[in-house]
Amino acid sequence: MDMFLGIFSYAINMQFVLLVLSGSLAGLFVGSIPGLSVSMATALLVSITYSWQTTNAIATIMGVYVVGVFSGALSAILINIPGAPSSVVTTLDGFPLAEKGEAYKALIYAVLYSFIGTLFGFLALAVLAKPISSVALKFTPMDYFLLATFGLTTVGSLTTKHFAKGLISACLGLFFSMVGIDSVMGTARLTFGIENLQAGINIVPALVGLFGFSEVLMVISTSLEGGNVPSLSHKKLKTRELLRHTPISLWYATIGVVIGALPGAGGPVAAFLAYSQAKKLVKNPSVPFGEGAIEGIVASESANNACIGGAMIPMLTLAIPGDAVTAIILSVFYVHGLRPGPMFIKTSAPMFHAILAGGFIGSIFLLVLGLLVAPRISKIITVPKRILLPLVIVLCIIGSFATNNRMFDVYLMLFFGVLGFFMRRRSYSVAPMTLAIVLGGMMDSNFRRAISLASSEDAFLVALLGRPITLVLLSLVILTLLSNSRALKRFIRKRRM
Repeated sequence: MDMFLGIFSYAINMQFVLLVLSGSLAGLFVGSIPGLSVSMATALLVSITYSWQTTNAIATIMGVYVVGVFSGALSAILINIPGAPSSVVTTLDGFPLAEKGEAYKALIYAVLYSFIGTLFGFLALAVLAKPISSVALKFTPMDYFLLATFGLTTVGSLTTKHFAKGLISACLGLFFSMVGIDSVMGTARLTFGIENLQAGINIVPALVGLFGFSEVLMVISTSLEGGNVPSLSHKKLKTRELLRHTPISLWYATIGVVIGALPGAGGPVAAFLAYSQAKKLVKNPSVPFGEGAIEGIVASESANNACIGGAMIPMLTLAIPGDAVTAIILSVFYVHGLRPGPMFIKTSAPMFHAILAGGFIGSIFLLVLGLLVAPRISKIITVPKRILLPLVIVLCIIGSFATNNRMFDVYLMLFFGVLGFFMRRRSYSVAPMTLAIVLGGMMDSNFRRAISLASSEDAFLVALLGRPITLVLLSLVILTLLSNSRALKRFIRKRRM
């Protein structure tokens, strides 16, 4: 009851609501432009809000966070450039729908199920913060490594008809993720003497290149005729049809909350795992997955937006940020004299209520802004290719340069764009590579940490793999590999004959 009254007191505070709205507008703008991340916007807000009242700073930042995560879907659907790594999965079905002239439909579904996922995530934060954080605390370095491995093996089977090609793409991404200074030895690794590579390969130019610039090259390699412009459908969508996927979206949102509560995993892993579940659970999708299935958008957007509430759980209860944005929010807390931890919810209940209120109000603004903006912004897909492509190229260059204000990132974007073009021409999906670049650093550090800890024990394998959570994750990885083995499929087929 106290929690409800606390949230309600902020909901009727007009200053608080207006600050959430201003943050939501900023998040919509920043998140929808490729290269401008929610993390960047939140980091800038730290310097702006450090002199503000704590609740005012929280209101603005929660607005940016909630709407910023959703708005990455806008560019993912319209121009095939994910606004954030967590929106990569949305491109798989969102962009094919846009190409068919149904961008409006794709955007409306993205808005609605982003709203449902966000709402579910904050409800979970309010109710399950302590139980989920206690489960997340039991994950060892080997568990994190296996979770990421499971994500990569899963995406290999989801995004391409040939599982081997998906794994090759993921392995290539892992290679690129290893570039930079070795976190253990402190020596340069795979930099080939290039000083700018010592900091590693930034995900933004890689993302923009693999999805944005490679798409430009794909279009140029075919045709630029006006016939490529699809007719945009604006037919009314029935409420019953829109809400038909709500029950199953709650399962995807649950995946998002749990994965979000695991530090370092975040939206990309949650979205891919939810997409994997969608392919198993939905027996009769509207069209095949990867060709414009609404069910794919529902899974991706429900899961990656539910991650917001999930990522807040370890930050508030354990002072461990669940993703990059919550790491920045944690610094905001410290600037304002707050100390997240096991006693935070009890000792700082008003701040906890402010976070929940900001999340719930932000989710409402997500729905309102999305429904108002989607019909207008979807018209971008009807711009002739000869006009749209130069604009996309400019966005790719600006987005890559804005990351670190250096031309080297633009060259990286061009490199990944050309690489993505040749991969797509040979039917190699670029999505596994993207996820591997995002997760590679975490996999590397956790695997080496796990080996180091286990090597000091007498029973090395038992120490490394002997825990129940570890065995479950290892079994999932092995089952995924076996279930996609052609030799095993042939053997089972012969046994049935």
